[in-house]
Amino acid sequence: MKKDTPNNDNLKLAGRDYQVEDYKRNDQLSSGLATSHEQVSDSYMVGEVDSLIGDVNGKNIAIVPDELKEK
Repeated sequence: MKKDTPNNDNLKLAGRDYQVEDYKRNDQLSSGLATSHEQVSDSYMVGEVDSLIGDVNGKNIAIVPDELKEK
């Protein structure tokens, strides 16, 4: 069986981190990084785990720990 050789594009993706320009880019990776950055930033600024965070589209999302969710 032939061993797969690493693709340079995969190596670029693996080392990629958030950049301010990600909010303006249209690719899936940039969108995911911008969303994650926004969520972490909102949670950090609020200082609570059970807070509301805003996504990049302005929608508020409730963060509720599993033990507090209604069943």
